[in-house]
Amino acid sequence: MKKKIFISILILIFLVGGSGIYILAQHNYDMVEQDIEIQTPQGKLTGTFVLPQNYTGKLGLVLFIHGDGAINSTHDDGYKPLWEHLASIGYASLSLNKRGLNGSEGNWEHQTIDDRVVEARQAIAWAKQQPMIDENRIGAWGASQGGWVIPKLAKEEPIAFSMLLAPAINWVKQGLYHSRAEMEKQGYSEADIQAKTAYDLEVNKLLKQKAPYEEYLKVARKDRLMSEDRWIFAGKNFLSDATNDLPNFKTPVLLMLGAHDINVDYKDTEEVYRKIVKPELLTVKVFPDADHGAIHTDTINSELKSTLIFLFNPRQITVPAYHDSIDQFLKKIPQH
Repeated sequence: MKKKIFISILILIFLVGGSGIYILAQHNYDMVEQDIEIQTPQGKLTGTFVLPQNYTGKLGLVLFIHGDGAINSTHDDGYKPLWEHLASIGYASLSLNKRGLNGSEGNWEHQTIDDRVVEARQAIAWAKQQPMIDENRIGAWGASQGGWVIPKLAKEEPIAFSMLLAPAINWVKQGLYHSRAEMEKQGYSEADIQAKTAYDLEVNKLLKQKAPYEEYLKVARKDRLMSEDRWIFAGKNFLSDATNDLPNFKTPVLLMLGAHDINVDYKDTEEVYRKIVKPELLTVKVFPDADHGAIHTDTINSELKSTLIFLFNPRQITVPAYHDSIDQFLKKIPQH
């Protein structure tokens, strides 16, 4: 709490001191953002469509598939540095607000992974109607939970490429890995970790039994309490496993992993992708000093540093190799 107060005071000093104009300039991206609406049988979807300031001819397009959580179309502006970079190399970007956010109708916590695939296909259908988009160069970017969506999408749509940041393979294994890695980082004892693992397995047993929320509440830990909507979401998706969907990839795949990821076991993900995805399609990039979101470990471990970088130099919030890898990958995608 003291750190947050200190940061807030520091930001106020910078703003009053005349740095506000500089901050605004740093968040003024060289691209055109448009709010869009897509009418679907499941309700209206809203989002952001991003184009280069100037372009000639047709543009490729990257559809953004979010990870877990209540994520809006810009990911609270976190996507914008990448959007700008994509615009600089001739790509548009399309990102939706999750259902229930910013005018998108419905509740994202009531969706299955298959529902999200349907949503992605609706976004692609909309994109194909835009005159500046080359429908043969529409691909997808997905983070974390998006790694369950995109392999399924690749079966349903002839996407030109796939870019995946820190995707998990198996929902249950990923959850257990995350609990252990997070507790180890925070210095908990092995006994505490084992107790938490036993609790997680008990919850998973209830999910497998399709137990009602009231049954879950009888065993739920107050410090880990899921809302009823979250219980519904977990019940619909906890059996997710990408293994059987990875053979769906028929076009180039960029797999990006952070070696300090405490959310996803990156070694397991890399091993499974290398085993299943055709070698001629797969490019793997492991960022040795990055976390789950391709952010440098020194940054993610310092609230002050991460806040200052986001304010004063947002284009440097991720490790340099992240944008470089995407740039090199997309330059190899055939132009039509």
